[in-house]
Amino acid sequence: MNRPIRSVAVLGSGVMGSRIAALFAGVGVKVLLLDIVPKEPNEAEKAKGLSLESLPVRNRIVNEALAATLKSKPAALFHPSDSRHISTGNFDDDLHRIADVDWIIEVVVENLKIKQSVFEQVEKFRKPGTLVTSNTSGIPIHLMSAGRSEDFQAHFCGTHFFNPPRYLRLLEVIPAPGTRPEILDFLLDYGDRFLGKTTVLAKDTPAFIANRVGVFGFMAVFQVMQELGLSVDEVDALSGPVMGRPKSATFRTADVVGLDTLVHVARNLYEAVPDDEARALFKLPPFLDKMIEAKMLGDKTGSGFFKKIRSEKDIPQNAGTTLRKGDILTLNLSTLEYAPRVKPHFATLDTAKPIEDLGQRLRALYAGKDKAGAFYRRFHHLLFAYVSHRIPEISDELYRIDEALRAGFGWETGAFESWDILGVKTVLESMKTEGIEAAPWVSDMLSDGNTSFYKTENNQRLFYDIPSKSYQPIPAAQKFILLENFAEKTVWKNSACRLVDIGDGVVALSWNTKMNSIGGEVLEGVMKSVALAEEQFKGLVIANGSDKFSAGANVGLIFMFAAEQEYDELDFAVRQFQNTTMRLRYSSIPVVVAPHGLTLGGGCEMCLHADAVQAAAETYIGLVEVGVGLIPGGGGTKELALRASDRNIKEDIELNYLQQLFINVGTAKVATSAREAFDMSLFRKGTDSISMNPDRRVSEAKQKVLALADAGYTQPALKTDIKVQGRAGLGPLLIGIHGMWRGNYISDYDKLIAEKLAHVMCGGTLSQPTLVSEQYLLDLEREAFLSLCGQHKTLERLQSILTTGKPLRN
Repeated sequence: MNRPIRSVAVLGSGVMGSRIAALFAGVGVKVLLLDIVPKEPNEAEKAKGLSLESLPVRNRIVNEALAATLKSKPAALFHPSDSRHISTGNFDDDLHRIADVDWIIEVVVENLKIKQSVFEQVEKFRKPGTLVTSNTSGIPIHLMSAGRSEDFQAHFCGTHFFNPPRYLRLLEVIPAPGTRPEILDFLLDYGDRFLGKTTVLAKDTPAFIANRVGVFGFMAVFQVMQELGLSVDEVDALSGPVMGRPKSATFRTADVVGLDTLVHVARNLYEAVPDDEARALFKLPPFLDKMIEAKMLGDKTGSGFFKKIRSEKDIPQNAGTTLRKGDILTLNLSTLEYAPRVKPHFATLDTAKPIEDLGQRLRALYAGKDKAGAFYRRFHHLLFAYVSHRIPEISDELYRIDEALRAGFGWETGAFESWDILGVKTVLESMKTEGIEAAPWVSDMLSDGNTSFYKTENNQRLFYDIPSKSYQPIPAAQKFILLENFAEKTVWKNSACRLVDIGDGVVALSWNTKMNSIGGEVLEGVMKSVALAEEQFKGLVIANGSDKFSAGANVGLIFMFAAEQEYDELDFAVRQFQNTTMRLRYSSIPVVVAPHGLTLGGGCEMCLHADAVQAAAETYIGLVEVGVGLIPGGGGTKELALRASDRNIKEDIELNYLQQLFINVGTAKVATSAREAFDMSLFRKGTDSISMNPDRRVSEAKQKVLALADAGYTQPALKTDIKVQGRAGLGPLLIGIHGMWRGNYISDYDKLIAEKLAHVMCGGTLSQPTLVSEQYLLDLEREAFLSLCGQHKTLERLQSILTTGKPLRN
């Protein structure tokens, strides 16, 4: 369908409305954001002599909401300049402007009568064919479009974004009775390609898919916690990253979302699903009723399951420990009193935590013999039974439930995926011994000889289709290249890396190490991949799975060599890293790196040396080595000096540009989006590109490789004409460093690191601006890196990273 979206109107500027507006502005769409007119001027407006007829007063609600969103952290916009795409107004004066937009999104209060009233007004101004959708999280879609015109109903449906819409990738699309199929297809595709969403077609059932199952998950945890006598701290230790869930786990998530919101959804579900076999679980446990009554709603009231000590009066009497401002207290659900946090200890957790692979870790947790193991078995049994019974009620296909849970709640594996990991038949038998019954179709599937909900064939992921009793391709996945599906196309591998053939003469390299860090085996993998690609293929893509590209070089290896004063080994390791990044730059085939998530240090340096970058929009990239007492040593410092040289601008501006690059590295600045990385010169305009949907980046990187190859890619020549500033650039930088030091903004050791960095970026102490080679700069970079490795304070910082995960300021 040829339906360009040039402008949208967002009706309602609350937390969701203003952030949805920011999301569309971030992809370059013009946004009209509207809200109600205040009932009267506030005191500040009256003091200025303003009346209800004054425009600042009439637009106060929408403007204040937008201003709060623009200040929010994490940022709602991909780039601060995106705010220029948003204009504001109010329903009384500006609703007629919706006649000019392509899509109207309603995000007003969750009240059916109010929404129906808004749509009645919308129909007065909306031009035929304009999309109209509601962001409701639970009101039946069919009730909202009742009574509207045939054209309105044909172009109306639900589009449920999750908060915050920039970061949570789920977009549920819910048809109304009259919605045209091509409208649903358009929205599913637009959300995927332009908004970067995992788009899931949901049925018009209570809470749709994600909230129906996700809220059940919360209530199941509450139930199991009470059965086993677990504490809040224990449950959050069990239900967080160790089992593939967000760091906020269960109770911290509830505090962030707001207990009133969670309770509202649970109560609504209890009333709306009289035939749900697990309906009793949606009935609130007594502690939740008491917390709501006491206004203990979480972060919004300052106290929930957790409470931060803000003054001495918050410290419990007889705490038995030393507490101070900023410490976190935990709620005792029996007494509703706060006490110091207690670190839980479970043998099952101790066994599972060191296991890197999530599948192996889940199996270890499920097999635990202590109370933790009982928690995992009981919770998963309840969850698996529930999702099996929701088909076909909330979805005809099981994969949609998993996609919704991953994208909407941040689960690393969906419910059916987890069941596959643990073993469908084995778990089903265990469930039966507990009296927990799955839907009959699961037993039927096993009886037919099908042992899993998913399988991979011919590089495609298939799901078990219940009506046909056969495996079918996941439609959305056919658009993507998911490297984990290409194991049977392996060209080469070692214990860390795998090189796979992704078709059309292109290979892709990925690695799987802790934090996807870069050590000797990864460097070997890169060198081998380039060599094989030169011999047999058109080009190479470098990309990784999980939630990050790479956290950088293997800090533990650097620390070991530095602590043992193995400087020859260190020198070899740094040379190896530099040679590897230079091999990416100077090969006979195009190399495209496709980063996403954390892309720090050495991961950033790989991007800097690629022929092109195809980055996910949510790429957080930077050269952060100064945080561990070093400078970028894998060619990163050299590359920024080179990019400063390539910038053809006047001499004085050139120095300012060099200074800005120096500040970025010297402060370990990390871009908060791929868009910001262009401002920092980590990505190059006209060469590097952004994939809004991270699942598309490998496919789009492959197309970039093929385009470069088909254009007659030729191996670049080594650069010998890099203009460095020498003392002309070094002087201003050293003055700035000295000023920061004298002002006590940086330590003595920070000053030393900054001076080393400036020395390299300016090409040393050359008497005047001079043309030098890349190798000259690489040698300076390596010498500075090695000299810092010999410093005791660098060892302290490296050790701090390894033991606490945080840099030490010394």
